[in-house]
Amino acid sequence: MLRIPWRSTAAAGTALFLAAAVTACSGGHTTNPGGGAATSGGAAYALSASTPVAKGPIDSFTWALYAEPTTLDYAQAFDYPQNMILSNICESLMRWNPDLTESPGLASSVAQPDPTTYVYTLRSGVKFHDGGTMTADDVVFSLKRQMDPATGSTWISTFDNVASIAKTGPLQVTVKLKKPDSQFGEAMANSAGTVVHASAVQAAGQNYGTAGNLGCTGPYTLGTWVKGTSIELDRFPGYWGKPALAGKVVFKFITDPTALTNALLTGAADGGYLITPDSYARLKSSGVGNLYFGKSLTTINLNVCNLSGTLGDVRVRKALLLALDRSGFVKAGLKGVGTVTSSIAPTDSWPAGAVPPATDLAPTAQDLTQAKALIQQAGATGKTVTIATSPIGPDVSLLATAFQSAGTQIGLKVQLKTIAPDAFTALFSDPKAREGLDAFPETYYLSTTDPLAIYHIFRTGDFENYAGWSDPAYDKLIDQAEAEYDPVKRAAISAQIQKIAMDQLLWIPAAEWPTSLFLDKRITGAPTSISYLYYPWAADVGSAG
Repeated sequence: MLRIPWRSTAAAGTALFLAAAVTACSGGHTTNPGGGAATSGGAAYALSASTPVAKGPIDSFTWALYAEPTTLDYAQAFDYPQNMILSNICESLMRWNPDLTESPGLASSVAQPDPTTYVYTLRSGVKFHDGGTMTADDVVFSLKRQMDPATGSTWISTFDNVASIAKTGPLQVTVKLKKPDSQFGEAMANSAGTVVHASAVQAAGQNYGTAGNLGCTGPYTLGTWVKGTSIELDRFPGYWGKPALAGKVVFKFITDPTALTNALLTGAADGGYLITPDSYARLKSSGVGNLYFGKSLTTINLNVCNLSGTLGDVRVRKALLLALDRSGFVKAGLKGVGTVTSSIAPTDSWPAGAVPPATDLAPTAQDLTQAKALIQQAGATGKTVTIATSPIGPDVSLLATAFQSAGTQIGLKVQLKTIAPDAFTALFSDPKAREGLDAFPETYYLSTTDPLAIYHIFRTGDFENYAGWSDPAYDKLIDQAEAEYDPVKRAAISAQIQKIAMDQLLWIPAAEWPTSLFLDKRITGAPTSISYLYYPWAADVGSAG
């Protein structure tokens, strides 16, 4: 299969979700653990560090999910529906925590005796759902399966620098790298580092991930899967960690955004992530529950995919950025919830105290005068720019329309090419699907808390470098950053990388978008951050009263 890169979000499921969500954000936000209101472009909202801790266990709860997973194979878990469920069934060597830090998971510790070696010491006595006990052999099998082209893993690029994976003790696995790679270690906290029982995968064969035993270790096991309707998870009594508070979790697939909101309002569903912005006001004022926003590591951008046309001149790309009414786009789209940005790397992806200065980036305010001047300097007045749009979701259509308006105001001829939803998802994997286009909208989240996780895209030959841009100096900086294990020192190199990337504007940024969560008054405990993609969040959900 054509793999979708592991850090990509919009490729398939995100865009499908965003059919239920209008895309935009607005002027600054406040991270507020206490949950007080913050003002952003005239709208009040806050980022909550968490929801209140549950007061006790609960028999079950129901969760609204905008789409049904195509598979629950951990190697092909690259997007919201799969990961939101799998994070509670399967576990990785490391764990991505609700505050977006990492800590030991199935590995009790990890050591680096030298820059090209990771040594994972495993927890003893960890049980798989089928009764087996986790060994080093299972870890070796699980990681090597990601590297096998026959698996079709969406995480295969994580292992590009792996030279060998070997059992070096009953509860010890050693990974040898071809060169230092800080990103490998970080990825062991997401689906790339998942550990499964080798015998369970081998017994299921080609049916693995479609039903029954997944051979995992998490706080829940896969229960009844009614295709097209729901998936149930059952509490695993043999879990090595803190037992889940709820005995059962029922995921209901509700593809219509209005129906999903109504389910939350009526109690047909107790909660859900990824709330459509059009529903924020209804849910917030309903009195039946609480609406939360949290750190998401998500940005909304226009992905430039053709440097041979009008957008090949960086002055035209800069003009489009300056002409885009990002604040207006944000207010209309995300109802004022979010942040206007001039960077494709989310602010929260940088280490504390290491965020590059805003002076390194273009201003966030609209400047039509300067934008028109750049178009004239580039000799681009009247030239055509073709941008994809699609009914796949308002995030796509609104951003495309906003750029069309911006381009028209500064003298460009911006054509919107409508693409069917299935064809739109092909833009992320098939060069032929991008023929005739200059750019397309993309909403993108990170799976690790590191800005390098997005800036690697512009390295020469990268799968997501759709424009085919190449700069040896940039590639050298990427290599240096990946080889640096100290996060603050790596961030300093990443700041240099960001300056080059954003000077080039190969992706034209619009906004940062927080994650959203609704819980009715019956339950609480779910994390507010995007950690729910890899952290066993459902195990923390329990009684609110």
